[in-house]
Amino acid sequence: MTAEPSPGAVARAWGRTAGARRFAAAAGAQLATRWRRSLQLRVVVSTLVLSTVVVLVLGLVLLSQITDRLLESKITAATDEIERARSTVQSELAGADESFNLLSRLNLARARLSNPTVSASDSTGGSAGAFDSVLIVPGDGLRADLPSGPVQDVPADLREYVQRGQLTYQYTTVSRAGAGTVPALVVGTTAASDVRNLELYLVFPLGGEQQTVGLLRGILGLGGAVLLLLLAAIAGIVSRAVVLPVRAAVVVAERFADGHLDDRMAVRGEDDVARLGEAFNDMAESLAEQIAQLEEFGTLQRRFTSDVSHELRTPLTTVRMAADLLYAGREDMDAARSRSAELLVAELDRFESLLADLLEISRHDAGMAELADEPIDVSSCVRSALATVGHLAEATSTEVVLDLPEQPVVAEIDARRVERVLRNLLANAMDHGEHHPVLLRVRASDDAVAVLVVDSGVGLKPGEAELVFHRFWRADPSRVRRSGGTGLGLSISLEDAHLHGGWLQAWGEPGRGARFLLTLPLVQGAALTHSPLALVPTGRGQGAGDLPAGADVARSVLVVPS
Repeated sequence: MTAEPSPGAVARAWGRTAGARRFAAAAGAQLATRWRRSLQLRVVVSTLVLSTVVVLVLGLVLLSQITDRLLESKITAATDEIERARSTVQSELAGADESFNLLSRLNLARARLSNPTVSASDSTGGSAGAFDSVLIVPGDGLRADLPSGPVQDVPADLREYVQRGQLTYQYTTVSRAGAGTVPALVVGTTAASDVRNLELYLVFPLGGEQQTVGLLRGILGLGGAVLLLLLAAIAGIVSRAVVLPVRAAVVVAERFADGHLDDRMAVRGEDDVARLGEAFNDMAESLAEQIAQLEEFGTLQRRFTSDVSHELRTPLTTVRMAADLLYAGREDMDAARSRSAELLVAELDRFESLLADLLEISRHDAGMAELADEPIDVSSCVRSALATVGHLAEATSTEVVLDLPEQPVVAEIDARRVERVLRNLLANAMDHGEHHPVLLRVRASDDAVAVLVVDSGVGLKPGEAELVFHRFWRADPSRVRRSGGTGLGLSISLEDAHLHGGWLQAWGEPGRGARFLLTLPLVQGAALTHSPLALVPTGRGQGAGDLPAGADVARSVLVVPS
């Protein structure tokens, strides 16, 4: 009985097979990457493949032509040789002693044609080379065929053509002592003599021609291999001469993108590559000048915004004091002056908010914004932000639906900045929600927390999801802002999200509302790879249609304006 392999041996064999597969997969992936990234490799391999095809085709054509010419020469010589052999056989049979029996006469005639002991490498005369002869007297029904010589070398179908009186030939294989099986050319015809229907065959071994063709095949193969190596080397040298400047341009471009604006390509000569280098350097010089101008302009713009914001605070304080004094005495004024005092205070509030936003934007632009992060429950930030915009919910008659986890979600965040982001998102949803409910949902995973704000209002047109974060951008300039926003809220919110290392994304469709998704890492410095919530809805519902079902509804907090 054959012993079955143990489970341990099977596991080890499977492990070796899996390791080999992993190694092959890794090698294949590395080779595919190398193929995609290396222009020189693709040029060399393509040149080698095409050259191989050309060399193979040419080699096969040459070998076929040479082989055909050798065989044609052999057939011509063999035809001439069999004509001489037929004359020899006729004369020998005519002069033979009639006392000899027929087989002896055939053997004597054949002896004059060739020596049976001659090997395939010997020559028995003529340009046809070495050959052996066969004489056959066909049977007449009363007796069998009477052969003289190696009749087994003569193909049966060749005899059929010869018996019809035709001079014909055929390629076959014959066995020879010491040489094994060799190809041969058998030529046959009838020999007119006093022996009726005598058949004459000459067997020409083609061992010499086979050796010649083999030698020629080897020479062509070696020559083709050397030619392919030379072509591959030439393609490598030529492609390297072209690829090296391109690689240099890539290195310079990468360093240029990293901020090394003074790097330039080395230009040698006056050819196309040199012109490419000069054009690249001119482009880099122009870009460097434009970048410097933009940086200077940006610096001036940020400085102007910061200076103006600071300088406006002093007169704004004075105006605020006067406005508060007027506002406090508005009851003693007539209706027009009282309304003017109220409008003055409201616009001053908006002006102060605009100044605060401008200062915050200038800090972000200057890279001076700091993150005061601490572990805090995100739900508390949500409730604080909702309390701040509660008056707006009442003014717009908007129902806010909170969907918060039962367990606290503690993350390292700057509570002030996160509350500001949520406040801006809620105010934006109430402004554009068309009095429909607004949903605020919080979910967390092992490394991230997400806050989703959904409204069922006018929505966003295609392409507006990126524009909503631009400064002072409005989807409908004629639309009245109920929240009195400055147009910088979403821009500041995006900067605050980036400051936390998080994402702030928008999605919307006309008539289907808008969705804003804030995703933050639970631990500062951790890289985000996913969000616990989906930005694009998977079902048909938005806004109130996104309310959780079942047990989730029971723990949702509904905030309804009074």
